[in-house]
Amino acid sequence: MILIIAAQDLRRLFLSPLAWALLAMAQGLLAWVFLVLVDDFQNLQDRLGLLDNAPGITDLVAAPLLRVTAWVLLLLTPLLTMRLLSEERRSGSLDLLLSAPATPVAIILGKYLGVLLFLLVMIMMAALMPLTLMIGAPLDLGKLLAGLLGLCLLAGGFAAVGLYLSALTTQPMLAGVATFGLLLLLWIIDVPRIDQQQANSLLSYLSLSRHYDALLLGWFDSTDVVYYLLFIATFLGLTIRRLDDLRLRS
Repeated sequence: MILIIAAQDLRRLFLSPLAWALLAMAQGLLAWVFLVLVDDFQNLQDRLGLLDNAPGITDLVAAPLLRVTAWVLLLLTPLLTMRLLSEERRSGSLDLLLSAPATPVAIILGKYLGVLLFLLVMIMMAALMPLTLMIGAPLDLGKLLAGLLGLCLLAGGFAAVGLYLSALTTQPMLAGVATFGLLLLLWIIDVPRIDQQQANSLLSYLSLSRHYDALLLGWFDSTDVVYYLLFIATFLGLTIRRLDDLRLRS
């Protein structure tokens, strides 16, 4: 049942003009950023040749591109998740889905998997850009794979937040705005830190960007991976509980 719901939601996304427009705009923006980064790297070749342990093309092109991709996901994920449950609640189709032989767990995991697969397609298309550089330049594949892992985990966290907030309201636009606001808050929550001691505070640990930046730099730490898995599990658990409450009320 999970795979059936996921396939239906994924098909619905690919049939939506909004999803195609967002995908096209995202890839157009990322392609432009990629070309600018490559051009800047070529212009820096003479200076980099004079440096010891100079940063390579992975540090100056691939990593910045993945960083921009994270911001693109931050902007687009609320638009993709805001209708997942709120629209079905408003139209009444969620009541039909709840009356079907499907548990709230299966419904939530199916919808989550559907939108996550769409985001992974977007990430895969972005990852193809730096991979093309392997034709003429050496890439640090370990650092690149760590950055892509962080991007996938980040997309999973974004989708879980969006799905939960979509379950709280029957207004898709309100769900989208709330999702963007919460994700932005969790992204910049450790900005006010002043010294290194504050960097290890609770607010710093809760920051989505702090854990992503560590993976983007190639510093693979199981703590960062566990953080994202717990983050995803927490919001999926809250969504399942919310849907179970709606089922009991209907």
